[in-house]
Amino acid sequence: MAATMIDGLFGFVRARRISSFRMKTIGGLASIFAFFALGACAPSTSDSISRSVDVAAPAEAVWEVIGPFCSVADWHPGIGTCEEDGETPAGRTLVTADGAATIVEQQTDRDDDAHTYSYTILSGPFPFTEYVSTISVDDNEEGGSTITWSSTYVPDEGAEDAVVEILTGIYDGGLASIAASFAE
Repeated sequence: MAATMIDGLFGFVRARRISSFRMKTIGGLASIFAFFALGACAPSTSDSISRSVDVAAPAEAVWEVIGPFCSVADWHPGIGTCEEDGETPAGRTLVTADGAATIVEQQTDRDDDAHTYSYTILSGPFPFTEYVSTISVDDNEEGGSTITWSSTYVPDEGAEDAVVEILTGIYDGGLASIAASFAE
């Protein structure tokens, strides 16, 4: 398609006998168009992170605590409040424990039988976009379970290390809190 458009553009130029300067300008524009039309621009690449913790309780018991979408305010020390919007798919608005930030998230997938849900961040104070996260709980061989919190995201340019630090802190803080609550 791009080649046809470029051939048509040059045919038009020859038919009209446009000056050499205009021909070079149109040729340059055609080259730029072809560059974008043929996908020569590299798309943003996503990064990922995954953290997990073993818990001394079966997956079903852990899921009862962390499975409800807004229960994050009960088990994550960094979350002060969570308000669910009552829609399908579920949305939630989180306010940090210090009240400094508000995060709006939407659930994108849920499977209670498999003890997993996924969500995306619609708005928040983070240096990344295209964030998709999954929390899952699986029984392990020791009679307990393993909670895994993972995500993919596109970091803002220059913020790659900061994003890893932010997400590691969020995930590890929440996972440690859950593990501690089942250790007692």
